[in-house]
Amino acid sequence: MLHAIDLDVPESRLTAVVGPSGSGKSTLLLCTAGLERATTGSIEILGTDILSLSPRRQAAFRSEKVGFIFQEYNLVSSLSVEDNISLPARLAGHRVPKPRVDDAMTRLGIAKHARRRPDRLSGGERQRVAVARVVANQPRIVFADEPTGALDLKSGHVVLDWLQALPAQGTTVLMVTHDPHAAARADQVVVMGSGRIHAVIPGGDSRAVSDAVLAAQSVDEAGDEAA
Repeated sequence: MLHAIDLDVPESRLTAVVGPSGSGKSTLLLCTAGLERATTGSIEILGTDILSLSPRRQAAFRSEKVGFIFQEYNLVSSLSVEDNISLPARLAGHRVPKPRVDDAMTRLGIAKHARRRPDRLSGGERQRVAVARVVANQPRIVFADEPTGALDLKSGHVVLDWLQALPAQGTTVLMVTHDPHAAARADQVVVMGSGRIHAVIPGGDSRAVSDAVLAAQSVDEAGDEAA
């Protein structure tokens, strides 16, 4: 459950939401994306209050403007890598030019796997497919929920490098993570605990992020003891 959330996510920037398990960070992302419905308030994305839209119009809005990267990859097992990359545009009634798909695969180092299905790839390669899908479809905003949570250190760094590069292309990124080092790669870090925002701090310093998370935990624990 979220409480009294008031958050501005700057355009063309990478914002990280960090906090321990149960802090509400994934719920915040899902509500912001319209995948879970907030019961009160408003959520404005690119000038549109998505809570005012019907579920069908919300889905259409996401297919046109939004990209997703999840810890579980969310790839279609029956489709090849290149077909998974072009799928969001096809579902929206568009077509991604093949050269753009090829370029995204080349840039993510997965071109040699173009005709393979996801079950033939490693976890790091699958997540690169998910990132290539975003790169090729060029959404205005990307929601990334624990994008490095299931990856080894090297693969995680590759994914974070690409998430950091997306704002230079005009893409806004909102990333949820439990890892202070990953969060520190962001321009802005939102620290959560018990469904509330405890602090919003600049990125760049993993120690400062860790300290802010510990401070939020201390506040939550003190509140639990008082209750």
